[in-house]
Amino acid sequence: MISFIEAFKKELEAEAIQTRRMLEIVPTDKMDWRPHPKSMNIKTLATHLAEIPLMIVMGLKHDKWDFGNSPYKAANCNNTEELLACFDDCIAEARIALDESTDDILQNPWVMCSGDQVWLTLEKWETFRHAMGQNAHHRAQLQVCLRLLGIPVPGPYGPSADEM
Repeated sequence: MISFIEAFKKELEAEAIQTRRMLEIVPTDKMDWRPHPKSMNIKTLATHLAEIPLMIVMGLKHDKWDFGNSPYKAANCNNTEELLACFDDCIAEARIALDESTDDILQNPWVMCSGDQVWLTLEKWETFRHAMGQNAHHRAQLQVCLRLLGIPVPGPYGPSADEM
């Protein structure tokens, strides 16, 4: 029988391939573009997507992610190459966190907060699931942005309309 950690490793690897395919086509000359004034620009969105694996690290290695006591500074990826390097580094950190974890910690509590303001209270296993949900969500947002710019996009779970 496969452990949850082993299953998470397999899922991370499969999703990393698809996320990297999206990040590879982010155009450096459109980093400031945004589809709507309330939307993130492509640089912010793509950088956030590249850094999502760090949530897995925080969820498995720590009991809390407190932005109030330890402010998070996003990477500054100014071109596609920097974006891919950031993603590769974050995936590497997530792999290490998974390698160093066992199923016996997965029901321990984990909190994302800013001081006394609690945003999420999850079990550690749920932080992995939440990160994968965030990955799919933000990858889809990026896909729409790229499509609006006329850039053909890959389909993550089968061919996209651009690949048919």
